[in-house]
Order: sequence, then C-alpha cells, then structure tokens
Amino acid sequence: MKQVLIIAVLFLTFFSNGQNKTIPFGEKLVFTASYNMSGLLTDIAQVTMETSKIKTSSSTLMRLKCTAATFSNFDNFFKVRDLYESYVSPTSLTPYLYKRDINEGGYYKFMQYKYRRKTKTLESIKKKYRSDGTIWEEKKQLTINSSTKDLVATLYTLRNLDIDKAGVGDASSFKVLFDNEETTVVFKYMGKETISSKIGKKECYKIAISLRGSDLLKGNNSNIIWLTADANKVPVLAKFKIPVGNGELKIKSATGLKH
Repeated sequence: MKQVLIIAVLFLTFFSNGQNKTIPFGEKLVFTASYNMSGLLTDIAQVTMETSKIKTSSSTLMRLKCTAATFSNFDNFFKVRDLYESYVSPTSLTPYLYKRDINEGGYYKFMQYKYRRKTKTLESIKKKYRSDGTIWEEKKQLTINSSTKDLVATLYTLRNLDIDKAGVGDASSFKVLFDNEETTVVFKYMGKETISSKIGKKECYKIAISLRGSDLLKGNNSNIIWLTADANKVPVLAKFKIPVGNGELKIKSATGLKH
C-alpha cells in the first residue's frame, strides 16, 4: 500500500517552468485509487488534492495539500491516513516548506523540509514512532540541486508546463526529493488520446513515467498518466505497475478550476 500511494503522488508529478498559469487558489481534485487484488481492480482509497491561500507576516503562499485515505471497508485490513503538503510561491510554484505526515497500518512517519534556495540547501526533520511508543527524531542539512522540489510541488509543476510544445517521443527529467534522497523522474510524451472519465470525455496528453536508477516502476511504458489537453491539464487517469502489482488512479470530481 505504501508504494501504491507514493506512485499515486508521483503520477499526479513534464517539459519548461515559467509563471503559474494553471493552478488557482480553491481548486479541488478528488480521485479513486484502485489496486489489482486477486486479478480484479478494486477501489481501495480516495486521494484528494486541493489548494488554498496562506498569508504570512511577509508574503502570501499557496498551500498544495494532498490527502490519501482508505475506504472504511479496508480500514480493518490496512488503514491509511496520509497527508502531503507543500507551501509554494503562487506565481512560480517554488516550494519553501514541505510536510509529510503518514499513518499506514499503525506505522507513523513525519517529514519536513525547509528550503534555503540561496545556499542550495534544506533543513530536514524526520520523526518515527519506536515500538515502545517513544518518538525517534533525526535532523539533517542537505545539499540539493537548485531546481529540486518535493513530490507535491513537482506534481503541480507538471500541470503548468507547455506540453503542447512537445513532440511525440520528447522526454524531460526532474529532480525530486523523497525521504532525504534526490531521485530523477523521467517523463516521455506519447501523443494524445481521448479518455472517458467522471468529468466527461476528454482529449488528453499521454505521458509515460520512469525513475532513473530505481526499480520501483516496472515495465516499458507501463506507467502512464493522462492530462486533459487544455489550459487546466487535469490528471484524469493514471496506470502504474510496481514490483508487488498494478493499479490505477481515476478522477472522481474537479471543482474550482482556473479555466
């Protein structure tokens, strides 16, 4: 389940950064996560992504919030209540603060990143519960690439890229920080395809995803995300294949869109 939710967030993460023309305050996207159980795709969880305005003493930030929760009939089997959030510039989507708070089957973990862009570093805090109920904590200062982002900020950045300018077969890579390690995510544009979804029949950009130096994703072009081929670039469907199986992420509703 842990790998499924990581992939869900990665999928909802392609080709030049610029000013934010796509993501507004008050947007809410709801997805159903399905996993292949005994040969059948079974709906197991809901993933919600939403944006809001946060004012600090010196600036206004956009909060990018992603939550994942198993449906009640799966809670007794493996209860998941995960929170991922990134606080970014509303104009550039550059992250300044990231938090990850997960509770999966009784396993608890907390991560926090404070970015220091001028020095290409960040301050990391990691917390876990020990078996005796006490909390283990680790603090680190990491050196990162100037363009490195967390999962959530990367996911929203994907929707702000000029995919319409890409040619079939074009690929691009991004540095993504997860669990204090930088991973290179590679996206390849595979053309357009029409997808029927809960928000209607949509012409979509079809993008393949792979991880350089990692075996988390399996198969050649087996991990695909479809984004609406319009100004909103809403992710309507994602299919993934991992070492322990395969699954899908399907759009359920989309409100507060900018266009």
